[in-house]
Amino acid sequence: MRHSLPPPCAAALVPEATGLSAPGLSDPGLSDRNLLRYSRHLLLEGFGIEGQERLAQSRVLVVGLGGLGCPAAQYLAAAGVGHLVLADADTVELGNLQRQVLHSTHTLGLPKVQSAAQALAALNPEVSVEALGLRLAGQALLDQVQRADVVLDCSDNFATRDAINRACVQLRKPLVSGAAIRHMGQLAVFALHQANGPCYHCVFPEGEPLHEERCATTGVFAPLTGMVGTWQAAEALKILAHYGAPSYGRLLQIDALQGSFKTVQLQRDPGCEVCG
Repeated sequence: MRHSLPPPCAAALVPEATGLSAPGLSDPGLSDRNLLRYSRHLLLEGFGIEGQERLAQSRVLVVGLGGLGCPAAQYLAAAGVGHLVLADADTVELGNLQRQVLHSTHTLGLPKVQSAAQALAALNPEVSVEALGLRLAGQALLDQVQRADVVLDCSDNFATRDAINRACVQLRKPLVSGAAIRHMGQLAVFALHQANGPCYHCVFPEGEPLHEERCATTGVFAPLTGMVGTWQAAEALKILAHYGAPSYGRLLQIDALQGSFKTVQLQRDPGCEVCG
């Protein structure tokens, strides 16, 4: 039985440098260089120039520049998000390089935000990157969430996740939350800018007896962090570009060892002390 597969993404499908006047690919808001850089987005039905211009005008906060934050920030920058704010207080260690793809042997010992900013500048110098080498909390966290269009939680501890969730609920900002440990990953998108949707606290209440595990003690399968982080970027791009259907109120569970995916519909807790 033969299966019909989509054609490969070939250069023939993309306008030549001399073909920038092709229908749908001429717009005063994008330079000729950016028409070429983002041509694969411009060809997507429902994305086009309008979606690309929305990305250019957007601001995204990425908290955590580890296994999830690195691929997430990489694809956000490559896709043309106008302003990225990176927050992380750690420095690059040798044990990070197995999965944290923005860092390298040459940036060992540097603050992760500095290492990531250098890599993103080389990838797309037209994206503005703000590097915050600190652990966001309190008013500083609220200030950054307030200015962001979308927040990506790529942190590795419950305290930070709860703080980010509370800030996003208070300021009504969409939140894309991810986690990965061993071979298991999860991702949820919370529509905190809309009414009646669940928040992170509805699913993982603060104060409940949760056993927190860390990659440093339990390990993590390197490609899994790329899968989750890249998916976080995809959800953020859909929200920002008004493209497709973001996975609001759903929890995606990934088992990289078995190659399986499961989606769970999340329910709001009417008694939630954060959003109830």
